[in-house]
Amino acid sequence: MDVNSKAYKELLKKRPLNVQARFGSESMGLVSGRDIVAAAKEVDSIVLAANARHPLVIKAVLKAAKKKNAAVLIELAKSESTYCGANYDNIPDYALKYSSEMGHGAVFGLHVDHYAIKGYEDVLKGVGHLSKILVNGFTSVAIDASHLDDYDNFVATRSIAGWLPSELGLEVEVGEIKGPGELSTVEEAKYFIGGLNSWGIFPDYLAISNGSLHGTYDPTVGQMEGIDLNRTKEIADVIAPYGVTIAQHGISGTPLHKVSTFRKYGIRKGNVATLFQNVYFGIKMDPETGNAITEGGTYTKEADRGISTELWNEIVNAGDSKGMSRKSGDYKKLNLPFCDRILSEPQYIIDRTVDEMQYWAERFIVAFGAEGSADAVAEVMSRRSDHNASPDRKVLGFRSDYTAKNAPGKASKDGNNYDD
Repeated sequence: MDVNSKAYKELLKKRPLNVQARFGSESMGLVSGRDIVAAAKEVDSIVLAANARHPLVIKAVLKAAKKKNAAVLIELAKSESTYCGANYDNIPDYALKYSSEMGHGAVFGLHVDHYAIKGYEDVLKGVGHLSKILVNGFTSVAIDASHLDDYDNFVATRSIAGWLPSELGLEVEVGEIKGPGELSTVEEAKYFIGGLNSWGIFPDYLAISNGSLHGTYDPTVGQMEGIDLNRTKEIADVIAPYGVTIAQHGISGTPLHKVSTFRKYGIRKGNVATLFQNVYFGIKMDPETGNAITEGGTYTKEADRGISTELWNEIVNAGDSKGMSRKSGDYKKLNLPFCDRILSEPQYIIDRTVDEMQYWAERFIVAFGAEGSADAVAEVMSRRSDHNASPDRKVLGFRSDYTAKNAPGKASKDGNNYDD
């Protein structure tokens, strides 16, 4: 957006309170996730949500957002914050740095992805931790208690969500995202969202298990992209009366022509993480899906893409020392020890890496129908008198209808971690 326009200046005045408190003197277009999803609904688009496992992802996605005049989300899962150089402390600072470098004008939110809750102790810890994160400038939160039984998921999610500021974005989850197989059901989605609504909890997005996978699809072991859009639409239709839409996780590895149809199935948020990591590592990728291509049981590094071959070899050696397969998804855990090394690469390597990530971000923005959505965010914000983006929704049911006794069933636990 034009930073000198009346619309952008008004947008700055109506940013969330936590943003104004920390960045009030800055012209950074950091807005509530509530405003971003409201605009996406109005213009029939999907919001690109990019996981910033490395700070350069932030730079690339903000450049793409400004160029395409699209509202985006920069996000990081709670688990990612423990093994990535970008974290909840420094992401707002990186966002300010990169937004300032390009003269501001990008409209975006900062989203806490997959804030995992595994029990009541995590609920209590989350109060202090999320307080710090929100004061730091994040404008949207995804509560993920999907590991728990349906009723316990509902109670834990209700507990944290009811305590969070209602003017900030909210995502919730039912059914762990773990690839093709067991899918979230219409019954549990209706129970979960209906129960939250009865307590005055109004999410923007529901993340579901619909066949997607976090990470890379490995065809050599039979893994194939398999997002079930029919089930997705069934769930989207039953939660629509509550004002809730679908957040699609695990898009890396999905053909862009399929991605471009997502809007027809009630999807309003699209998470992309591993694809950007593939780019800055310079791993050989399928040009239409972004999926990493393995050859001979190993990732293939392309010398003219991403980081230098010398640095990649150091990363491979580090993975070998930890017993990682050379096509392991655990390579994501090498982000933290090599974050600063990547930032210290020669400028031409930084530039080519950012350019390629920007190219992919722009492709997703176009496929998502999100060009021009930044203007729609400004329009949404212009209609209210102040900063408060709390949604105007009604309670549609009774709390007594959402008990442990009538909960649909139990979560399926296989011992694996699906937090990101």
